[in-house]
Amino acid sequence: MSETRVNGTDAKTAHQDLHSERGALRGEHPGRARNPVIKVADLAWLEFEKPDLDRAEVFARDFGFGVAARTERELWLRGTFAGSPCMVIRRGRTSRFIGPVFRAAERADLDRLARATGTAVQDADVPGGGRVVGLLDPSGFPVRVVHCAEQLPELPGQRPLTLNHGTDQRRTNATQRPPREPSRIQRLGHVVLETRVFARALDWYLDTLGMIVSDFLFLDGQRGRGPTMAFIRCDQGSLAVDHHTLAMHLGPANGYVHSAYQVTDLDAIAAGGEYLAERGYQRSWGIGRHIQGSQLFDYWRDPDRLMLEHFSDGDLFSCDLEPGWAPMSTSGLAQWGPPATRDFLGASPSPARVRDVIQALRGDNEMDPARLLGLLKAANS
Repeated sequence: MSETRVNGTDAKTAHQDLHSERGALRGEHPGRARNPVIKVADLAWLEFEKPDLDRAEVFARDFGFGVAARTERELWLRGTFAGSPCMVIRRGRTSRFIGPVFRAAERADLDRLARATGTAVQDADVPGGGRVVGLLDPSGFPVRVVHCAEQLPELPGQRPLTLNHGTDQRRTNATQRPPREPSRIQRLGHVVLETRVFARALDWYLDTLGMIVSDFLFLDGQRGRGPTMAFIRCDQGSLAVDHHTLAMHLGPANGYVHSAYQVTDLDAIAAGGEYLAERGYQRSWGIGRHIQGSQLFDYWRDPDRLMLEHFSDGDLFSCDLEPGWAPMSTSGLAQWGPPATRDFLGASPSPARVRDVIQALRGDNEMDPARLLGLLKAANS
């Protein structure tokens, strides 16, 4: 086992007690770069294209977003917390994910990143203005790093309900009647991506953006070949941050899996879910509680079949916690909740998925028959 010590205990004990059954074996991926170019502070927003901005806005409001700005060609969505917008949707011919935008900790980080990557610092097309560097990750996703000139002000949010716990009875002579209304989004939490070049993409995010791994997953019987999924957080030193800001897993395509948005509490998730169901939207999976990250979760499809998550009560890690290691399995996705659906897993056969598999097995990437069989086994375990 790793010799690393965490808060006075060895890594093995820390993983058993905190977030994973085990830590790294000697010589396995350390989950961080020794000398990254910069260390991004957080996700800023995600970029999408859709042909119908009016329909996109209706779903966005039903899901719980506020509108930060709207033009004929752009829709900027926000949460109630102060900061940057959560998402921009630009008018395009098809509905698709473009890429993530990360927030630089300091303006000078953009200059450092531009010099190291041979790119330029440009004006950012964000309400309030700012500066941005545009990159391309090994999977082919446009990745931008931004420093905003202005921050959006805080908006009124949903208050968490006062709960009675055993003998800790703080609510008396008062009832609980949460209104049936949209879950009010507080902020963007994370994005999950599928990639054919997992190892290359992982190292790029660690080396270039200074992110660090919270948990690795590996395929049964293939741990020696390295991990096939990583939950990755930003490194803000002793400041504890989300368990993952970015998650990636090996798969037959390079594409968007889902994005996640924080709401107040379990009641906000449940009441907001009832609101969505009444309006005819499709729940993909939920409600439950994850293992890696511990979030309470609920997954939904928008009218264009893109997946979005409401979450609450996620784990927060500081920089001194080493990565956990666990086998990849469907049963390991949740501590409790309904079984993961085929829709959530992307396991429903389709001509497009068959084409992805054929192209992946023929291409120059990290997918091969053994990896494919291991992924299929994990999806059914």
